[in-house]
Amino acid sequence: MKILDRYIGWSVIINMVVVMVVLLSLFTFVGFFEEVDYIGKGRYGVSEAILYIVLSLPSLISQLMPMTALLGCTVGLGMLAGNSELVAIRSAGVSLRRIVWSVMKVGILAMVFVAVVGEWVGPHSERLAQTLRSVALSNQLSMGGKQGLWAKDGTNIINARKFLPGERLGEIYIYEMDDQHRLIRLIQAQTASYRNERWILENVLQNELKENQVITAAKKELAWDTTISPDLLSVVTVKPNTLSTWGLYQYIEYLQANGLSSSNYVQAFWSKLASPLATGIMVLLAIPFVFGPLRSVSVGQRVLVGVLTGVAFHLLTQTFAYVGLVFKLNSAFSVFLPLILAAMAAYWLFKRVY
Repeated sequence: MKILDRYIGWSVIINMVVVMVVLLSLFTFVGFFEEVDYIGKGRYGVSEAILYIVLSLPSLISQLMPMTALLGCTVGLGMLAGNSELVAIRSAGVSLRRIVWSVMKVGILAMVFVAVVGEWVGPHSERLAQTLRSVALSNQLSMGGKQGLWAKDGTNIINARKFLPGERLGEIYIYEMDDQHRLIRLIQAQTASYRNERWILENVLQNELKENQVITAAKKELAWDTTISPDLLSVVTVKPNTLSTWGLYQYIEYLQANGLSSSNYVQAFWSKLASPLATGIMVLLAIPFVFGPLRSVSVGQRVLVGVLTGVAFHLLTQTFAYVGLVFKLNSAFSVFLPLILAAMAAYWLFKRVY
């Protein structure tokens, strides 16, 4: 049976890879042309646009994986059915349940892949892509390697080493200079948040340089007057879909502890958890397509049905997400309801096959 698992599994995996390459080629082609409008602004050139697209690929792969799993499984099993190989396998005494298990092993592998990419690779690469892009487009910002982002505000030099969700920065260093560019004050802050149309530094340590001494003062909060707007920094601060599941959980706790709205982040949290499960359900949904109503149609027709099903599932997922936010429904319910409906559809199709 291991030979059978490998044969069916490789057929599905190869077609998944082909489908993913095709989808990525299409989306990156469209994405590059969207970046053409920005080429030439600031330091943003063709090489920066290509690097931005490449760094965005892991997040795109995670988003496209459910549709890829559906199409790859439909085409892979469809080719086996078209060559009468599934008929031969069934004639050899292999049950449909055993074939389904062989396919679902690939589904489990795809679920693990989505979890790894969505939790570790995607968030890091997407944040790096957004940061590099925004810094290249701006003449006020620059990156200093591991030292984070540097900005010039009049005679002051600002270094922010962490970008936090919700218009917040972490580990801020403000170097205040006089007209002769001599350092007169160094302000260190643990975090900075934008409240009531102004920046507020939090947990501040202020060092003022006098002729013969340094005066140090600690403050809980300090207003920060700067020309650097949140709009400028928002392109490098973290967005919900670029955070890991653990990062989202920690930030949701922070928002709720401070009485702030967390609905967008709660929605993103449950969506992150649901993504691997959606991939597995799409694989499960593809199997009865081949053994059931689509067993006698061409590969092209199977691809068409797979595309339409994948698009319908994506639209259903997005619709329930927006409806949940608008009507303040339970986030877990609005995220998992489309998955439950898809699983019920798969169960109904399996009942018809059996």
